Amino acid sequence: MAFQNPSDAEIKTILLATKTIAVVGLSDKPSRASHGVAKLMQRWGFKIIPVTPKPLPTILGETVYADLASAPGEIDMVNVFRRSEEAGEVVDQAIARGTKAIWLQLGIVDEAAAARAKAAGIPIVMDRCLMVEYGRLFAD
Repeated sequence: MAFQNPSDAEIKTILLATKTIAVVGLSDKPSRASHGVAKLMQRWGFKIIPVTPKPLPTILGETVYADLASAPGEIDMVNVFRRSEEAGEVVDQAIARGTKAIWLQLGIVDEAAAARAKAAGIPIVMDRCLMVEYGRLFAD
C-alpha cells in the first residue's frame, strides 16, 4: 500500500502539540530553504534545534548539534532537510530517540522509512513543506 500523508486535521493536531523542532540539515546560509523555514518557525514560536555535521557553534542563535543523539532535551518533531537517500537514517535516529513526529520536507520521499516510523507509532509527513502547511492550516 502506498504511503499516504496524515489528513489536514491530523497534521494540525501534530503541529499544535509541537513546541521543539530539531531541523536536520539546517544551513547557516540565509539563502537556503532550511534556514528560511527554520527562521520563520522560530518567529511563530517554535524552539529550533539545529542538527548538522558542520562544525558551527550556532545557527539562528541556537547551539548546533552534530546529530540527533547529541541534541539535549525532548524533541517533539524532527524536520528533515536531507536528500531522500539520506532520510532513512535520520528517520531511524528519530525513532530511536522517541521523537513524537517526523517531517520530511518537500521533495524528500522514503516510503520504507515512513513505514518504519508508522510501525513505531510515530506520525510522519513526507514531501511537504512544514512552513507552507503551517501557514495554510493556521492562517488567520
